[in-house]
This record gives sequence, structure tokens and C-alpha cells, in this order.
Amino acid sequence: MTHHKRPEVATRLARIEGHVSALRRMVETERSYPEIVQQISAVRSSLDSVVEVIVEDLLEGTVRGAGSAGRADAVELKEVIARSR
Repeated sequence: MTHHKRPEVATRLARIEGHVSALRRMVETERSYPEIVQQISAVRSSLDSVVEVIVEDLLEGTVRGAGSAGRADAVELKEVIARSR
């Protein structure tokens, strides 16, 4: 992972960690299942966002020297990943 994406990933993971702790408290205080599931869905979405940042970082690093064909492939891959969410 390049240095410029590492702080973003760390920040997102810290935020997710806070959400998971809040989820644990929700279970312990017997919040409703719909509320808990909604929060789990938010955590999943946040994790997906972290994956996107990591993949984007990997693609940017890989295609820097690959020329225009490599960049076009990277753009296509990013679009496929975005659609799969």
C-alpha cells in the first residue's frame, strides 16, 4: 500500500472499529433487531469502502508505468468493482 492511502485506510478502519463497539453495546442493551441489522449493514458498507480504497491504490500503483492500455484496464476494473456493490 502506498503511503498516501495508508492514513485514509487507517482512519476508515478506526471508524469501523467504533461502529462495531457500538454494535456490541446495542446487543448488550437489547436494542431491536432491525436497529442492529441496520448498523451491521452500515459496517459492511464501510468495509466495502475500505476495499475500494485498497484496490484503487493497488491499481494506481500497478498502472503507473503500464501506458494507456493499462490505464484503460484499470478504469474498467474500477467500474466493475463499483457496480458490484
